[in-house]
Amino acid sequence: MAQSGYTSADIQVLEGLEAVRKRPSMYIGSTGPTGLHHLVTEIVDNSIDEASAGFCTEIKVTLHADGSVTVEDDGRGIPVDTHESGVSALELIMTTLHAGGKFDGRQNIGYKSAGGLHGVGASCVNALSEWCVVEVRRDGKIYQQRYERGVPVTPLKIVGNSRRTGTKTTFYPDAQIFKETIEFSFDRLAERLRELAFLNKGVKISLTDERPTEDGTLREPRTFQYEGGIASFVQFLNQNKNVLHSNPIYFEAERDGVYVEIALQYNDGYSQENIFSFANSIRTTEGGFHESGFKTALTRTFNQYAKKNNLLKNAKVSLSGDDIREGLTAVISVKVPEPQFEGQTKAKLGNTEVEGIVQALVNEQLSTYLEEHPQEAKLIIEKSIRAAQAREAARKARELVRRKGVLDSAALPSKLADCSERDPARCELFLVEGDSAGGTAKQGRDRQFQAVMPLRGKILNVERERARLDTILAREHISALIAALGTGIGKDDFDISKLRYHRIILLADADVDGAHIRTLLLTFFFRQFPELILNGHIYIAQPPLYRVERGRRQRYIQNEEEMNAYLLELAMEASKVQNARRKRPYTALQLHDIVTAIQRIQQLRNLLERRGIDVNRLFGQRFRGEERVPLFHIRTDAGDFYRFADEPMEDLLPESPRETQLDMLASEETEEVLIEDVSDLAEIREIDRIIEQLGRRDILPDDFVRAEEDEETTPLFTILEGE
Repeated sequence: MAQSGYTSADIQVLEGLEAVRKRPSMYIGSTGPTGLHHLVTEIVDNSIDEASAGFCTEIKVTLHADGSVTVEDDGRGIPVDTHESGVSALELIMTTLHAGGKFDGRQNIGYKSAGGLHGVGASCVNALSEWCVVEVRRDGKIYQQRYERGVPVTPLKIVGNSRRTGTKTTFYPDAQIFKETIEFSFDRLAERLRELAFLNKGVKISLTDERPTEDGTLREPRTFQYEGGIASFVQFLNQNKNVLHSNPIYFEAERDGVYVEIALQYNDGYSQENIFSFANSIRTTEGGFHESGFKTALTRTFNQYAKKNNLLKNAKVSLSGDDIREGLTAVISVKVPEPQFEGQTKAKLGNTEVEGIVQALVNEQLSTYLEEHPQEAKLIIEKSIRAAQAREAARKARELVRRKGVLDSAALPSKLADCSERDPARCELFLVEGDSAGGTAKQGRDRQFQAVMPLRGKILNVERERARLDTILAREHISALIAALGTGIGKDDFDISKLRYHRIILLADADVDGAHIRTLLLTFFFRQFPELILNGHIYIAQPPLYRVERGRRQRYIQNEEEMNAYLLELAMEASKVQNARRKRPYTALQLHDIVTAIQRIQQLRNLLERRGIDVNRLFGQRFRGEERVPLFHIRTDAGDFYRFADEPMEDLLPESPRETQLDMLASEETEEVLIEDVSDLAEIREIDRIIEQLGRRDILPDDFVRAEEDEETTPLFTILEGE
């Protein structure tokens, strides 16, 4: 029987970008850190498509101090003419799902293959941003439009002239969507941008971080540009390893409109293969038919060569795909006119025709390489034979220790101080250094759900050549750890559902030896139990650095920054001060907020000064006597200018000189001024917000202007009570 009251009135239609904001995970995978960084990837991928089409040579990514990010390229610029729908092409692309120029494969606009084929990338970023500003340089003009949560709040307008072309997108992630964090990771973005530079040889990609680090300094900008393409990528991945052949094996070909590029190199390590696959410059973390085609052809080609040259005659083993891929580093890049990705996050390539194309290419060109390089071929085959022999030895070793009950979780190690809780989701296992640390940890633990297991010395370095599975199982303390975990080990025996503790915590001393032990343990888990890391079961304990006692209160402090903030809080707790210039008293809480805000302003001032902005002049001159400061820095071929948010840029050009110019033009007879760059002073926006808050406490902007050396200064606060 149908549920009563369910009618057509209950059917909801989500208009425009409302669907993206309602279900963001459908479009970017998640609303956690992965989805957050996917926003940058979507915009950068569009610039990469311009580069692949031959219209872009440089891409700049900038992380601003206010948390926004800018992606700028020197491509053709998004079209700004009016679409048949009645709005500009730019607004259509930024506000409409499935709007783009890459759907039907028309090569007259340059996109033979592209990563941003779903037409939802830019509009998704716009929808999931608190605000987004797009600036297009095209046809000698600079066009600009601002959006808030996917909705245009200004019309498309011309804001200046420019000789250059390109698109600059600046956006601020919406904290209503990304509730976990809206802070971008420099290292995470650097890794992705480096990949793109390798995949698109010759393209220059830079990453600049304007946010201060914990010690107040700025990171060095990173620039990625590689003429060697994916061959250089493989060498980069193997840079700290001993390789079997100095030059990567490289081949490329185009068949049936599909361009395939593969580079591979073997090292003498015994870890699993390290394969990176890409489709249209997008990392396919879950593989796809291009990766499966490569693996199949690789196994077949090496086996055929080995049998043909009698290299397996005395080995008494057969070579599996795992044996042949041991110690392999490979990069597979395909360019497909009509790629079929699984989902908007594009983690897997679904074009079945690509598998046969890749197989044929690898069979043909790898066979040729092996015939022309018999010495390298023999080294690789011999290594694969040793891998097969070790695999067989490991199987026998597992059977032996299983018969002895060493890996049986029912027979737990004697040194394990287990907990009484039987629900693995509530259980924790602390791995500590030696019996001494184990005794201390046992005294401080909650035996209800916390188990402690001391490790004897430094465990085996599983990255070394000898650290095969049979060697690992021969180590008593490692076998004991495996038994404590309860999952078994190895591809055939591992079962994560049998994990006895869902939180495995590495607790080592805060010294060099402790760091070494943590590294060895992390390496062990990464190589032998990667599923534990991927499923979030491995933790590193971070004990507090300080303990502060005051009266009966006791507080543990994690780091120096927290320590300084807490000491400031204690200092102001029993203090009473007044504004020395305006005679207004403040409570301890008000004073804490004021000092914290002033500290933040100082950080932002320092950032502006590092960018060459004269902050004192910005705040001190009071443009036209207004209680505000400019929000844009304009660099032209005739000088630098500053602009408020609500005034057109052309008003600052030489045809109409104004007193608002900080640097007067060298010559007012210049016929035309071309804008080279417009920088959004993101720091000023944040300073403005803080100044507005401080104004309600009678702290005025003049209080932040540094005095000249010969200018007499007066204190801002007078202490009435306290020290």
